[in-house]
Amino acid sequence: MPSAELNFVLHPGVSLGDGNGWMVNMGEDAEEAFRVFVNARWEPLRRFAFALTGDLGHAEDLLQTALLNCHRHWGRIRADNPEAYVRRSVINLNTSWWRRRRLAEYPTPALPDVEAPDAMARFDTREEIWAAILALPARMRAVLVLRYFEDLPEADVAAILGCSAGSVKSQASRGLTRLRSVLERAATQRDAAEANQ
Repeated sequence: MPSAELNFVLHPGVSLGDGNGWMVNMGEDAEEAFRVFVNARWEPLRRFAFALTGDLGHAEDLLQTALLNCHRHWGRIRADNPEAYVRRSVINLNTSWWRRRRLAEYPTPALPDVEAPDAMARFDTREEIWAAILALPARMRAVLVLRYFEDLPEADVAAILGCSAGSVKSQASRGLTRLRSVLERAATQRDAAEANQ
């Protein structure tokens, strides 16, 4: 999405939705406050959603759905912390999607041909890290993204996720241990491949 202001086709007294009553009507001031919020926080929230999903299209879909939920409850959450509400909604939507997704690859009896090691493999660390993060369970991934990518304090992460600070610490510790293990294995495999050349 371009950095220019987002254009909503909303008119005073008209709600978003399909006419089935799933969105509430808001006054002109509330609509404007919602527009200001979305325009101000779109990019950081999109980066957050992308960090959770690793897919820009899916991240934007999750964020748009979360913003629709935010719009529906704007009168209630506006005074609180709407950004925390949207972040939590994105996490919940991503977790639901992650639980429903099915295995995209199926094992076969014959192994595919093995390619020669890539000379540029040592530069793939960033991709390895993201692949390892995306392989983590959704809750653990959410903790790591909020804590280290978004650089939020443990108390804020706990508030967003609705858990204790101790749970955030343990999930972060376990997640970092898993990441180290995966990256060490990848480095060992890369070194072995280079040695066999």
